[in-house]
Amino acid sequence: MGFPRSGIVLTAFSFVSLTLLFYVYSFSFVSASITQQPLVQQEYQEHHGKRVAIIGAGSGGSSTAYYLRRFAASYPVNITIFESKSYIGGRSTTVNVFDDPSQPVELGASIFVTVNHNLVNAAKEFGLGVSDTADSRPDDDNVDPLGVYDGNQFVFRQPRTEGKVADWWSLAKLLWKYGPLAPIRTKKLMESTIGKFLGMYEAPLFPFASLSSAVEEAGLLEATTETGAQFLEKNGITGGFATDLIQASTRVNYGQNLGLIHGLETMVCMAAEGAVSVDGGNWRIFSGMVDASKADARLETKVTTLKQDSEGGKTWLVTSVGPDGAVVEEEYDTVVLTSPYQFADLTVSPIARTPDKIPYVTLHVTLFTSPRRLDPGYFGLQPDDVVPGAVITTLNATEQADEQGRWARGEGKDGVGSVGFFSISTLRSLVNFNLEPSEDGVPKGRFEYLYKVFSPEKFSDKQLHAIIGAKDSDDAKVSWIYRHVWQAYPYLYPRVTFEDPILGENLWYTSGIESFISTMETSSLMGMNVARLVVDGWTKEGEQDMQL
Repeated sequence: MGFPRSGIVLTAFSFVSLTLLFYVYSFSFVSASITQQPLVQQEYQEHHGKRVAIIGAGSGGSSTAYYLRRFAASYPVNITIFESKSYIGGRSTTVNVFDDPSQPVELGASIFVTVNHNLVNAAKEFGLGVSDTADSRPDDDNVDPLGVYDGNQFVFRQPRTEGKVADWWSLAKLLWKYGPLAPIRTKKLMESTIGKFLGMYEAPLFPFASLSSAVEEAGLLEATTETGAQFLEKNGITGGFATDLIQASTRVNYGQNLGLIHGLETMVCMAAEGAVSVDGGNWRIFSGMVDASKADARLETKVTTLKQDSEGGKTWLVTSVGPDGAVVEEEYDTVVLTSPYQFADLTVSPIARTPDKIPYVTLHVTLFTSPRRLDPGYFGLQPDDVVPGAVITTLNATEQADEQGRWARGEGKDGVGSVGFFSISTLRSLVNFNLEPSEDGVPKGRFEYLYKVFSPEKFSDKQLHAIIGAKDSDDAKVSWIYRHVWQAYPYLYPRVTFEDPILGENLWYTSGIESFISTMETSSLMGMNVARLVVDGWTKEGEQDMQL
């Protein structure tokens, strides 16, 4: 999901625009300006209201509702959103550190970027403040902001720099290590690839009834039919720059190595810069979209059955179970399923085309707080050294070459390598007041650090104690832990065809885009695309009725 990105940013040289971000799901692109299509005459609008059911209130569902309301303008539309969870946002959600509502932290989709017009414009429209994710990190002069660790050593460390002279020195060190060709070629390849993708936001590709056709017409099949490693090598990008930096990006973003993930998603990982997040949580964008759509949002309400009202009928009977256990059956003209079909747990009858069942990455997220910094000894550093604030990972040289890249093609624990995790981020410093008060009853506060770990398996208490240098649980000083497991995003294997958004007559689907690109913005793009197709269909239907 698309999915949560860590908010880890590599800015060693701005002209290459190498941003290492994690989210399934929070990557965004510039959306083209959308021209309102002509609607049917007002007389038709006044007498033929449409009822739309949207299943799921994540990025795809919220965007579908939002753009339906925009595209339909004064067209009478009644939108109902069914969401089985207790919140809006899907895989974009927060939890409260120390159970303190003033200390939210992203559990899912963590960041988006300043060129992401769908999300940026929505945040502005709803009056939501945004903050640079790097601004919240502990401000230590002697801490490098980022390092790439392979289980044996740091193969790359981005030095902390301030000022143009320092930035150029940092750039010189990077080019000395990897040479100038790979960074320049990566930038050119990224710009070319993403430029093709941006065509999907505007005519003649937008709106697209066939995602497979749109991908082909956009000229992106070369990038989706090859692994990242193959795509990079074909374009002259090899060696340490690919395995150290680009692969670290695909791992932190999608939990996948270059030998598995397709070339397009590899370029997606290298395309973003200027990472920001919404104050209070990115879910507020999608909550704002739902509010703007004037939809009837039914939380903790699960849809169990979709059934056409009769053979050859055009409307759908939607059966749902609310939080009180009451079963309700209602009729809708259009249904949009936005959750991945394989996880939706509902019966659809009939369905013209069943979406493929595809494997998703099981991602373990561990949030914890401690007064301890990451332990230099754990990472093979000298005791007086300081671990970088964000540690992202890659395979070591032996694993990368093992049996022609067996590890590089592996999934989950079979692909993570000896390092055992995808990233460890020091998110920010805070004060823990959840301590025993002093004898005079005054609450005591302790300065601590908030960490986030992404791993393919549960990151145990023992592992947490190890990375902060604690000898046993009594000495651990881990004051707060929150664990969650996501089916975060698909394994983005190379592929030629993709799920189309039409599952049957008046039955639509948005999550098919995830095996193409899995991000918050692309889910929003598909919601916008489906909304446009639905309204265009109503327009055509109304025009035909008026001709009779």
